[in-house]
Amino acid sequence: MLRWESSSGVRLCDGMTRRELLRAGGLGAAGLSLSGLLTAEAAAKPADNGTKKVGTARSVIVFCTNGGTGQMDSFDPKPDAPAEIRGKYTGTATTVPGIRINEHLGQLARHADKFSLLRSLHHTDTVHPSALYWTLCGAKIPRAVTPESATMSREDRPHFGSVAAKFRPGRKDLPGFVMMPVAMGPNGPEWPGQFSGFLGAAYDPYRVNSYPGEANFNPGAVASDPTLPAARLDARRALLAQVSEGAKYLDQAAATRGLDPHVAKAFDMVSSPAAQKAFDLEAEPAALRERYGKHTFGQQCLLARRLVEAGVRLVQINWPRSNIGGRGGAGYDTHINCFKLIEENLYPATDQAFAALFADLAERGLLDETLVIFFNEFGRTPKINANGGRDHWPFVYSILLGGGGVKGGRVYGASDKVGAYPAADPVRPEDLIATIYHCLGVDQDAVLYDSLQRPHHLIDGKPITALL
Repeated sequence: MLRWESSSGVRLCDGMTRRELLRAGGLGAAGLSLSGLLTAEAAAKPADNGTKKVGTARSVIVFCTNGGTGQMDSFDPKPDAPAEIRGKYTGTATTVPGIRINEHLGQLARHADKFSLLRSLHHTDTVHPSALYWTLCGAKIPRAVTPESATMSREDRPHFGSVAAKFRPGRKDLPGFVMMPVAMGPNGPEWPGQFSGFLGAAYDPYRVNSYPGEANFNPGAVASDPTLPAARLDARRALLAQVSEGAKYLDQAAATRGLDPHVAKAFDMVSSPAAQKAFDLEAEPAALRERYGKHTFGQQCLLARRLVEAGVRLVQINWPRSNIGGRGGAGYDTHINCFKLIEENLYPATDQAFAALFADLAERGLLDETLVIFFNEFGRTPKINANGGRDHWPFVYSILLGGGGVKGGRVYGASDKVGAYPAADPVRPEDLIATIYHCLGVDQDAVLYDSLQRPHHLIDGKPITALL
C-alpha cells in the first residue's frame, strides 16, 4: 500500500485528511475491499488474450453445493440397486423421455429439455478443500491441506471465474466475477481455489458477504451511499491519480503495482448506477420473488439472474453452511440423516429456485447466452453409512448444466449399477472447466503467467463436445 508521510491530522490540498485519503484508496471495508480486488496488478503478460475461439455464452451462473450431493440421490437414481445403495428414492420422469432425476426435484424435472446431465465426473480426492480446488481450478492442489488448516494462497492457480474475468472482460462499471453469499470454509479458514491465485487480486471475485433476501442484506461497496456526493468521489479519483503519478518518481515498486486501471475501475463500480441497480432485489416484482422462493437460496438465484442480465461475467452461488454452530448447518455435506436433510432442508429450496432460474432465463431470452451449472466437488458413497448418511465419494458423481451453448435433454456418461465408478465416457474436472471455457469463448491453449513470470498452461482438459 502506498503510504503518505503526513500525520493524520494534516489536511491535504483538497481538504482531505490522510485517513480520508487511505479510505479513498481502500474504498471502504464493506464486502470485498475493492482496493484488494482492483489495485493489484493483472497477470503479467498480455500477449495471449485467450479469445481465439468464440462460444455462445456471455455469462455463467454456477451453484456450488458446498458439500456434494449423492449421485444416486440427485441426478443418477438407481432404482434397481439394493436398498442400502438405492436409499429411499427411485427417481421421477422428466419432460425428456428416458431421463429420470430425484423425485424431490419435480419442478426442475419439468425443465429437462433446457439442461443436460453429466453422470461420469470423477477424481480421487476425498477432502473438501483440496477437492474443491481441483474442481474450481482444474488441477490438484500442490500442497497438503485439511479442512481445518486449508487456506488460500497467491501461489495457487486461479478459479475459472477469475480466468473468465481476465480473458472476457465485461463492463468497466460492473465486477467481472461475483461470489455470494459467503466463501466456502465452514470449519474456519476459507478453502483454497475460491479466488484468482497468482493472477493477482484484480481478478478476485467481488464478495457480497451478505444474505440476499434478508432485511439487512447489503451488497457491499457497490451499494449506493447517499452520504457520498458524486463531486466528492470525483475529487478522490483525481487525488489518487495525482498520488499514482507521484509514486512513479518516489517508489518504483508502487509504480509497478500501479493504481490504474484497477483503482479507476473501483471508482467506476462504487459510483455506477448500473452496479447499484443490478444488486437491487427490491426492483423485482413481488410475484417473481415468490416464484424463486422467499428464502436465501431463491433470492441468490434471482440476484444472479439480475447480475448476468446487467453484464456480470460469472456469478457463483454457494450453499451457506457451518459445522461450528453457524447458519446453514451441515448443508449438502450429508454424513448424517441425509434423507431428512434432502427432503426438509435442501431440495425444497433448490428445486424451486433452480426451476425458476431456468424458466426466467428462457422467458427473457437469456438462456442461450447464460451457462447454468449445478456443481459438486464430489459425490457421496454408494452405501448408506450407520448414521443414515453418505460420506465423501469423488470416484464418480453427477452434475447438471444447461444454456450457454450446452444442448438440453441429454445425458453424457454413466456410472456403474451402484453409482460407484464410471461405466462409460469418464470425465475429469479439467474437462468440465475446458467445456466452460469453450462456451465462454476462452481459448484452452492460452497461457497464464504467475508473479515470477512462469508460464502455466490454462487447462489440461478437453471440452465435452457431445454436449455442445
